[in-house]
Amino acid sequence: MKKELLVASALITSLGAVGVAEAASATFSGHTRAGVVGTDTDGTADGTYSGDQKSTFSVSISETTDSGIKISTGFDLTDEADGSTDSSGLTFTFTDGSKLDVIEAGNAIGTHKATVPGASGEQGVTGTTANSAPSSISFGDTSDAVGFEWHSAADAFGVEGLKAGISAAFGDDGDSASTSTAENSYSVGLNYVTTAGDTTVTLGGGFVNASDSNSSSNNDRSQNSAVSLSAATGDLTVGVGFGSGSYIDANSGTSFEVDDAQVITAGAKYVSGDITFAVGFTDGEAKDGAIGADGTNTDSYNNTSASIDYAVVSGVTATIGYAALEQSEEGTSATANSGTSWYIGATVSF
Repeated sequence: MKKELLVASALITSLGAVGVAEAASATFSGHTRAGVVGTDTDGTADGTYSGDQKSTFSVSISETTDSGIKISTGFDLTDEADGSTDSSGLTFTFTDGSKLDVIEAGNAIGTHKATVPGASGEQGVTGTTANSAPSSISFGDTSDAVGFEWHSAADAFGVEGLKAGISAAFGDDGDSASTSTAENSYSVGLNYVTTAGDTTVTLGGGFVNASDSNSSSNNDRSQNSAVSLSAATGDLTVGVGFGSGSYIDANSGTSFEVDDAQVITAGAKYVSGDITFAVGFTDGEAKDGAIGADGTNTDSYNNTSASIDYAVVSGVTATIGYAALEQSEEGTSATANSGTSWYIGATVSF
């Protein structure tokens, strides 16, 4: 009995030691956003309003090896309104400043585009729609989870202010005539930052191509080029972006071939003390058709939005936002999914 107790004590002690040795550093952050959204669509006589509540809680975990390589990952306990856990892949940060993401790594085109300012808030007109016009310059940013993205260190290839990236993912979902998922995908991205007098200019963009698992489709899952530019002078930031290409739209439950897709985004942000003013504009169009057929008529997406943020106290920001959205499907106005919307609320962060 004494020998068994000694063995048990040794096992518990060793487990405790292992637990201490394997404990990585962890931090957490999140927010709750609560407010009221009002919507007045072109297809209804009366406007409506409702409460809007969203929360996030994220955990970041990292540790550095004796050789100086940082290994990091993380997960979301909740992500806005989905209420589900979302785990991250692994990131290796090397001593020269370069990084390697593996497992659900993403595409280099999305990482390296310059950020175009836009309105904050939860305003927007929602509803079931088959509109395939893009609303983001990196509309083809899709890939399988089994892949990697390499990020260069600062001043890549000896060019001051340049960062570069390359990514690839390799799907093995099998061919299907009814569903569409990304198979093999490849992407490159560049981001360049320079100064001109008192202005900081950022130019970024890239290219992504992802093959489609649907054996009947003509298009790739995505073929998208994008470029964006932002300029910041003091408290004012302005930006513009452009994206074009083709893809398979599988977001509405039915897959469509989408051709001649293009979108322009523009925006500005001005900070005055505790108040931030922002405006944004998006104009996209594309032609869509059934799988295996070319698109004929044009879908369009046109959204103009504005917001005012006020920093009430550290961690608490009040927001007032407004948006006007116009959509068309197959050349016909989609009144049920067009109209105006407003938002009043606050975000409490930690």
